[in-house]
Amino acid sequence: MIKKKKLKQKINDMNKKEQIIEEIRKIYDPELPVNIYELGLIYDIKVENNNFAKIKMTLTTPNCPVAESLPKEVKEGVMQVEGIN
Repeated sequence: MIKKKKLKQKINDMNKKEQIIEEIRKIYDPELPVNIYELGLIYDIKVENNNFAKIKMTLTTPNCPVAESLPKEVKEGVMQVEGIN
């Protein structure tokens, strides 16, 4: 029974991850016509307990003009996924 519960949780987390990726794909680098997911700025996405997301990302350059706003934009996008707190 515990294994079934863990498997179901893992599947739910995977579904949330796909929803998060879809939201992140809506965010574009301001200097390039490419979304930040396809650009490779998102290194890792982990969903825990089907309601908490950890995103590991980078910027295009160390002096990126959107260094402060881009992570906020990602957070706002991820928060659009139902159930993510």
